[in-house]
Amino acid sequence: MKARFQYRFYPTDRQRHSFAQLFGCVRVVWNEALAVSRCGKYPGYNTLSKSLTISKKTEERAWLNDVSSVPLQQSLKQLEVAYKNYFDSLKGKKKGKKVGQPKFKKKTNSQSATFAKTGFSIKGESLYLAKIGNLSPIWSRELPSEPSSVTVLKDCANRYFLSFVVEVKPVQIDAKNPSVGIDLGIKTFAVMSDGTLAQSPNYKKLDRKIRRLQRKLARQTKDSKRRNKTAIKIAKLQNQVADTRKDLS
Repeated sequence: MKARFQYRFYPTDRQRHSFAQLFGCVRVVWNEALAVSRCGKYPGYNTLSKSLTISKKTEERAWLNDVSSVPLQQSLKQLEVAYKNYFDSLKGKKKGKKVGQPKFKKKTNSQSATFAKTGFSIKGESLYLAKIGNLSPIWSRELPSEPSSVTVLKDCANRYFLSFVVEVKPVQIDAKNPSVGIDLGIKTFAVMSDGTLAQSPNYKKLDRKIRRLQRKLARQTKDSKRRNKTAIKIAKLQNQVADTRKDLS
């Protein structure tokens, strides 16, 4: 069974610049491949990969050679998976909610780049990424097996994470205690049949701050430095709420 193990890291200024360049290249490759796919029939990964190789030899796209080719190819593979899920959803082969068409990537959203095995290596406490260098993740827990890929993530609050895909063995634990009924609520997170209460965190202060900053954001000029700073502040507060909810679950 595959699982993701995520770790935070703090890149240097030089590495931040390298990641910004890498995210930009991945975004361009994805958006151009998606634009071609939307003009007609989806051409498939092999055709898009050949087109990418040819475009990198032109003067207009020569700067794509400044970053590792691995994340660029992985971006095209992810687009193929996205289209497969979309087509399977249309045909009723995929269970659950309907899956829409792949969307264009925006600079203002969270950014990501995926490295396959050929693009990274782990030596001791250090992680090496092709054309980026060595990173020092905060290893909050040990990886259960050798990762097959690693994705570099940058969220809207400018936080950086490494997400490893690893193989894990499912563990079955026999229940030692008698079963307990759980009633989920809004004000009280959960009420157990034995009378135990699990209280929900209070988000009122954070919500007030978020609403105040959102009103401020609406008044500011689009694409201005002040507006971008306010957007980052909102993202940080929203992350606090999301992290609290994640810890609770």
